[in-house]
Amino acid sequence: MRIITLTNETKKNLLEDLLKRSPASYGDYEKTVAGIVEEVRTNRDRALSAYTEKFDHVKITGENILVSKEEIREAYSLVEDRLVEVIRKAKENIAGYHEKQKQYSWFDSKPDGTILGQKVTALKRVGVYVPGGKAVYPSSVLMNVLPAKVAGVDQIIMTTPPGPDGKVYAPTLVAANEAGVDQIYKVGGAQAIAALAFGTESIPKVDKIVGPGNIFVALAKKAVYGHVSIDSIAGPSEILVLADESADPRFVAADLLSQAEHDELASAILITTSETLANAVSQEADRFVAQLSRKEILKKSLNNYGYILLAETMEDAIEAANDIASEHLEIITKDPFQVMTKIRNAGAIFLGPYSSEPLGDYFAGPNHVLPTNGTAKFFSPLSVDDFIKKSSIISYSRDALKAVHEDIIYFAEAEKLTAHANSIKVRFENERRKGNE
Repeated sequence: MRIITLTNETKKNLLEDLLKRSPASYGDYEKTVAGIVEEVRTNRDRALSAYTEKFDHVKITGENILVSKEEIREAYSLVEDRLVEVIRKAKENIAGYHEKQKQYSWFDSKPDGTILGQKVTALKRVGVYVPGGKAVYPSSVLMNVLPAKVAGVDQIIMTTPPGPDGKVYAPTLVAANEAGVDQIYKVGGAQAIAALAFGTESIPKVDKIVGPGNIFVALAKKAVYGHVSIDSIAGPSEILVLADESADPRFVAADLLSQAEHDELASAILITTSETLANAVSQEADRFVAQLSRKEILKKSLNNYGYILLAETMEDAIEAANDIASEHLEIITKDPFQVMTKIRNAGAIFLGPYSSEPLGDYFAGPNHVLPTNGTAKFFSPLSVDDFIKKSSIISYSRDALKAVHEDIIYFAEAEKLTAHANSIKVRFENERRKGNE
């Protein structure tokens, strides 16, 4: 891995380099995606069938697009019992963590007859997209579905591309069934997002779409936003390790590669105050790459977006980490909790040498759907909050409104909105008339 001295100039260049990976940089595909979305919106199941045959080379119709109970039972027979057991353990941890995020309706009443409050309502129907292709992630099924289940969503619809045999990857089906998905459809890509957004003869329209995907899926989510809600437009995966001389270089190198193996656009960055650690991590990373199965992806990822930044002070390192706002941030220092208090921007923060990033990907409980490409400066991880909506509650008695009605009338007339003012006036017109006589 390349080692660079951290300066304002190198940090600026790095940030510009990382932004090139954003889905917003792939405008060339938007026209293609817009065409797919419009075709599905117009021709519905017929378009889904045509695109699935074109892109996935499988004949899917209205008769076999929905995964059957028999296919789910078959999936269990194809998955090792140990994996089913681990999925269930992870499910328990993830659901337990998200239970603590639940919000409830509340009301506040006063003696004058004023009642104010907030009504919390779960979304009615949510669509979860699960990718296929290069890699399949049953863990992502759990992370996207379980917060919706905890929130109380009435119906969860899942779409995922079929394999060459016309079936869905067995561990994906098992994870979906364990998490409580209501219906699973064999369709992927931009066409699946369009189907969820507008509905077809087979797939019902949803209120919100969540889940990761390739650039076509990301741009399709962007295109349908407004017709439905979405979680985010996710970019490639990224990890930043903040470490001092106390860190084990093998741990650090292994953790950097855990994200670099996702794809060629993934970024893996170490910021350290120790030149000794920097050199050791670079050497360990080379050794690991030579041994690991996805070595070609790892090499391209590290060549493109792998960096070791050598900072003069830990304060400089922390400042750079906040500017980068990484999806995953590991802090492996003498006092990681003290450093953590100075971190403002990160999707998920892992503290200490035994809190490696894959712990969060699979098992600990916090969601692994995280903001990327610097959006951790203003976005949060996927949570129960993403699957609820809030309504304000206002109830005034006549006495309570009478006490403030003149102020409201004055405010409305100051904005020259006389109908607003009149809506208040008519409720006290007899008293106002008497007062003017």
